[in-house]
Amino acid sequence: MLRRWKYRFNFNANSMICVCLCFSSGQPGDKPACPSGWTDYKDRCFFYVPKLTTWPDAQKNCQSLGANLASVRDKDEYAAIQNVILSASKDSKKAWIGGTDAQQEGTWIWNDGTPFIYTNWYPRQPDNKDGNQNCIQMNFKGKSPNFVNCARTI
Repeated sequence: MLRRWKYRFNFNANSMICVCLCFSSGQPGDKPACPSGWTDYKDRCFFYVPKLTTWPDAQKNCQSLGANLASVRDKDEYAAIQNVILSASKDSKKAWIGGTDAQQEGTWIWNDGTPFIYTNWYPRQPDNKDGNQNCIQMNFKGKSPNFVNCARTI
């Protein structure tokens, strides 16, 4: 179940976003100890960060908040992240998530070490178009991830 914490951060609401994730410091089954302004989902905390940025800079921004770009464990969690974006932005925004194959082409990993199990790609994706689609953006309107160049600003 999602619970919305009071939003207290002052970011530029006219910018694009990344979705950050941090893990609860509690024991399994405990209520997540989410910071104020974050949304808890099961044992994880999500936060909408409106900022026009590249994938590496989005990850650095999340790390400055004690988090990582979001990893996705299953369909329900993907939907929960989409709801965080929609609830905070009142719009469907593109957002970086933590998947990448930049270290080894075709071997997708989550940058926080979470096993890469959930894949909900469109048919024939990822296709590594132009040889540089090494990062994943959430494409809310398309309801599935999109593979793009990590240096792209979204």
